[in-house]
Amino acid sequence: MRMRSSSTVLAAAVAALGFLAQVPAATAEEAAADGGRPGDVVGSAPSAFHPLPGQPTGTRAWKVHYRSTTADGAPNVVSGTVIVPQDGRTGPRPLITYAVGTVGLGDSCAPSANLPNGTAMEANLIQQYTQRGWAVVVTDYEGLGTPGVHTYTVGPSAGHAMLDAARAAIRLPGTGLSADTPVGIVGYSQGGQASSWAAELQGSYAPELKVKGTATGGVPADLLKVAASNNGSYGSGLIFMAAAGQDAAFPELGLDAYLNPAGRALVAGMKENCVAVDAVAGSFKRISDLTTRDPLAQPDWQARLNQSRLGRTAPAAPVLQYHALGDELIPYAVGRQLRAEWCARGADVQFDTIVLGEHVSGVITHSPAVGNWLADRFAGRATRPDC
Repeated sequence: MRMRSSSTVLAAAVAALGFLAQVPAATAEEAAADGGRPGDVVGSAPSAFHPLPGQPTGTRAWKVHYRSTTADGAPNVVSGTVIVPQDGRTGPRPLITYAVGTVGLGDSCAPSANLPNGTAMEANLIQQYTQRGWAVVVTDYEGLGTPGVHTYTVGPSAGHAMLDAARAAIRLPGTGLSADTPVGIVGYSQGGQASSWAAELQGSYAPELKVKGTATGGVPADLLKVAASNNGSYGSGLIFMAAAGQDAAFPELGLDAYLNPAGRALVAGMKENCVAVDAVAGSFKRISDLTTRDPLAQPDWQARLNQSRLGRTAPAAPVLQYHALGDELIPYAVGRQLRAEWCARGADVQFDTIVLGEHVSGVITHSPAVGNWLADRFAGRATRPDC
């Protein structure tokens, strides 16, 4: 028994090494050159899913690299993790495409780097879905775990990455998923932006996906308002992370030219670290402390940030949107405005206010309600919109 286990581990390691030797070399140029479709799998290797180190989950997992699309429509390659329960189910099972909240800008922060080790922050939330018998695919987002700087807070890129992750999971051999697989879109905080963008884009970008609903919370729907709220607060580091992410997507913005020496040092460190370090390093700083002039006051920056503004398109599938009344990072009013704009465009929206709690606790305390709402969508039950 010991020899068989060792052989299995060795085979997986060899496969992973072969995969890692090939897939990171895949570039956007290669994706464009061979005419692949968004969502096509570039490569895959065995992985694992552990909410805590070594904790068994009864699942099979793969790390994948798949084709996707940047905010401006160019082809790129994104990584992620596909997780399928090994529960003996032979019929169709739902698929959740899941986007995590802010983890950082360094490649070591990517979900695919942490899910196998039991060090991913939202793994216990993801496990709630696998325990229901649902498959889950977790995107790493553009530039997180793949070449380049993570395009943090660039909404269209994140929405594409989520939808293409679902396509990749369905196309990956061995998952048991198919074109008829019912899909749910889930995310909170940064993942709330990504899931909301996926919901808005799905009807035009991935209409073949059988999306039954989107559960999205703590959504930074208007980045300029979120930045104004966090400037000088303990969440101010997120402003500089977001500036680095926007600059990665749109190099013509020229972030470096706006930063003073302290600002350059801060942003350079943020690109190498994860959110716990970045948030502390950037806390209680004002934009004026780290810049020679405010980039967010410039028309080109404002135009790019507004490119990530949500609320201009009604999601095709029903939405559960939730937000903590006392959210100290993403103002509750920003969430309510998104709800109002979606409702005005005819979307099917249920809005839940989390009366007690703040930003981080909101995703935890509301997770059972999210799971139940998605189960109702997969079962074909009627929605309860409250526009």
